[in-house]
Amino acid sequence: MHTGISARLDRIGTEGRYLNVPMDHGITIGATDGLRDIESTIDAVTAAGADSVLTQKGLAERVHPNRNGAGYVVHLNASTTMGPDANDKRITGTVREAVRAGADAVSYHINVGSDSEPEQIEDLAQVTAEAGELGVPVLAMTYARGPGIDEGDAESLAHAVRLGEELGADVVKTAYSGDADSFERVVAATACPVIAAGGSPRTDREMLQQVRGVIDAGGAGVSMGRSVFQHEAPGAMTAAVSAIVHDDASVGTALATLEEAET
Repeated sequence: MHTGISARLDRIGTEGRYLNVPMDHGITIGATDGLRDIESTIDAVTAAGADSVLTQKGLAERVHPNRNGAGYVVHLNASTTMGPDANDKRITGTVREAVRAGADAVSYHINVGSDSEPEQIEDLAQVTAEAGELGVPVLAMTYARGPGIDEGDAESLAHAVRLGEELGADVVKTAYSGDADSFERVVAATACPVIAAGGSPRTDREMLQQVRGVIDAGGAGVSMGRSVFQHEAPGAMTAAVSAIVHDDASVGTALATLEEAET
């Protein structure tokens, strides 16, 4: 592995584990709760144990003063819920722009099985090539999404994460398959660290049970957005997730951490 990539991976994780809070949703769904005053949210989650935060390049100036030394990932493509096809992610920046914005890593989203998959494969290959030249890690968000595809099917998710590795990603993120046993098959499909998305927010217990399942399956961590930044106490939720990801806590212990942090 390139020395620069290895060094920068250490900035966005802790001893091979990753707790990332993506906050690029302003393009996708607008300035929703937790993103209007993104400075306060970034301060809260990074102070509570998030290894890194993720935004589009335009928010870099709002990120750096508030990240408490945590890593910074710049996302390089997007779509909106108002557009004709939310699965059709288009390039929004380059690796060089991300580096100029102070990023420690870049990320790119690909929907495997979508109508726009061919272009996204080409774009991800170009991103990993440019990032490799600069020693910048790539987090590939590889989802199974498209006509007739079960987005939680373990075999489809396994195909998606393997595609990320094949195209040169350093860390891959995908959806959770619903339980630890099936997610083991996803993790086993690649030599890359696999982290799971949070998905749609549910109860605190359900979200923490999902995090526990990811770790039990051999996953390297989580990348949880709305379940954290839309939480009534983003810092407390981050502390609870961190207890599982970094301290191997039980769900019960994590819930106690959440309750304690909320008081």
